[in-house]
Amino acid sequence: MKTWFITGASRGFGRIWAAAALARGDRVAATARRPESLQHLVDAYGDSVLPLRLDITDRAAATAAVRRAAEAFGRLDVVVNNAGYGLFGMVEETTEAQARAQLDTNLLGPLWVTQAALPFLRAQQSGHIVQVSSLGGLAAFPTLGLYNASKWALEGMSEALAQEVGPLGIHVTIVEPGPYGTDWSGASAVRTEPIAAYEPIREARRAGATARAPQDPQATAEVILELVDTEEPPLRLFLGAYPYPVVEAAYQQRLDTWNAWRPLATRA
Repeated sequence: MKTWFITGASRGFGRIWAAAALARGDRVAATARRPESLQHLVDAYGDSVLPLRLDITDRAAATAAVRRAAEAFGRLDVVVNNAGYGLFGMVEETTEAQARAQLDTNLLGPLWVTQAALPFLRAQQSGHIVQVSSLGGLAAFPTLGLYNASKWALEGMSEALAQEVGPLGIHVTIVEPGPYGTDWSGASAVRTEPIAAYEPIREARRAGATARAPQDPQATAEVILELVDTEEPPLRLFLGAYPYPVVEAAYQQRLDTWNAWRPLATRA
């Protein structure tokens, strides 16, 4: 039996993974802004679920929620930083409030939860932190500049974190999903006020998204369960096959550019 702490458990990946963990007999501290949205899990699994109200941008609330979960269940084995949303719009269009809110949720929220969980994981000398990033944490796309920024920052923080806590018996995995049929680009998304000059770029992005069939998020459940059961889990794990050619092309382009400009670079 494992004990999980999952943020954003009322919808999308968080809901699917919480249900999968509970179905196999694990215990889950499930958080949401509206804990009543977790009632279906309580009805199905009773005391194996601890529903918690949490806005992850509130550091004090994150600390209190993690502490309550650890005290209720006696330990924490898997901490999943899943809560987040997409901000759609060009960099120039993004307001200060939108930029700050995106970073508060997608970067600082996972930081607060991670900081709150680490004292318990260090005391156990075990645990697994799963940071839900994105294909957009490795490759950037027009209309997603601030979302890309939040996920790239999450990946950098998490890679450093893995080196810091690995010697203490704690694992970190950055999960990078491709396109799935969650509400990431639907009800939970935020959109900027459009500037007409960017409409051709926006239209090209819309056309590309329409041509790409999203994958079934339910298919990720078994993969996540196997990931957290792995004795030596990876630092990074794609979800789905879609990210592979996209990221391979992005990294090859970077290598080609660095090498092409090596003569100028070395003169510095």
